[in-house]
Amino acid sequence: MRPTHAKDRPAAAPPRPVAVAAPLASLPRRPVADDGAGHGVTEGSPAQHGPLPVGAAEVRRTDADVPGAVGRLLDHVLADRLRRARLADQLFAEELAERVTRFTLEGGKRRRAQLVWWASRACAGRDPASAAAALRIGGALELLQTCALVHDDVMDRAALRRGRPALHTDVADRYTGRVGPERAERFGQSAAVLAGDLALAWADDLVAETPLAPWTSVVVRRLWSDMRTEMVAGQYLDVQGQVTGARSLPRALRAACLKSALYSVERPLALGAAVAGADDVTLHRLCDAGRCVGMAFQLRDDLDDVFGDARETGKACGGDIREGKPTYLVTVARARAEAADDGAALAVLERWLGAAELTERGLDEVRDVLIATGARATVETKIDRLVAQGLRHFDGARLDPEGAGPLRGLLLAAAGTAPAGDAAVRLRPVHGPHDARSRGTEGAGR
Repeated sequence: MRPTHAKDRPAAAPPRPVAVAAPLASLPRRPVADDGAGHGVTEGSPAQHGPLPVGAAEVRRTDADVPGAVGRLLDHVLADRLRRARLADQLFAEELAERVTRFTLEGGKRRRAQLVWWASRACAGRDPASAAAALRIGGALELLQTCALVHDDVMDRAALRRGRPALHTDVADRYTGRVGPERAERFGQSAAVLAGDLALAWADDLVAETPLAPWTSVVVRRLWSDMRTEMVAGQYLDVQGQVTGARSLPRALRAACLKSALYSVERPLALGAAVAGADDVTLHRLCDAGRCVGMAFQLRDDLDDVFGDARETGKACGGDIREGKPTYLVTVARARAEAADDGAALAVLERWLGAAELTERGLDEVRDVLIATGARATVETKIDRLVAQGLRHFDGARLDPEGAGPLRGLLLAAAGTAPAGDAAVRLRPVHGPHDARSRGTEGAGR
């Protein structure tokens, strides 16, 4: 990313940030029992787990390689799903179920699964039941991510994913010679919609089949249900903003919150805390931290799309500009240009936003506008403030130091501010045939 110089920073004050409340208030209150000594004990809380159990060795092994542990779990789960898919229909299994399986197992950083695991550990989730539940919920999130990315590629008309043809493109290519390019393209898109649906169904199955204490089950399933709805709502606001050219700053922040802050950070933290039996205060503080860091994560992604190095981000620059996405970055630039009556800047934005023929020179012109209007500096300042606010919430929670350290590092890494050698090693991608550098390994905003 290009450095921001003092001369690039705006003289005017940035727009006031818009608070976006997460719907945690809708969660049922956890009942409190008595431990026999007059102290309230939350059901499933660490106080009931006792000392470190015999299964601690396996927990330690998972600590050392969370992505690997999630991958092994998915190997087992998806082998069973494939077996059952073949019983339903062999062609369906070969052409659709196997594609969903490969997509899920190959590539990706397992970021959301890691957040679930380390949130559970930070809330003293040490017993084998909590550890197994955290891994299973993490695996379910990976399947949900498959659904999101496969559908995202169809909506964005993206031909590539992780250096290989996107799922809808792969299916279309295999049928072009048989039915012609137009029908093959439509079939590929339809198959990708069904593939995403299948991944979502498998994700729901994995959550439903996870053994949980009765009250923990209520909280986890409510969080899971809300997260799925929020993810779809955020994506809808995104595509609706593209087609209508929406320019509202509050709307841009709302879409970023729903499609990324909640789904990518806050909800994984909440799910991890819930399976460990965290109390309500800890759960809310982690959610507050996750919402702030999740917003910073999305804003960083918006900056990287325009100013990032493709060798580091794993995707070509300018995708959001080419698709005309009303990101907060672009919305601030337009608002600043309109306020300053800067016709030249507005003309550049009008010319290139949503232009499929965006050139490198055109992208450079957009970059210049984003810097000159102060939009880039405003977003960078907002990221810093969000991260600082998130860490204040995080540091105010009563957490087990054994898990809190790695979890804090993961949050910093998600926001793009992790110090060298910190949590970056825990965010290493899972290498596979799809690991070539190309269009985003995690997806824009995903």
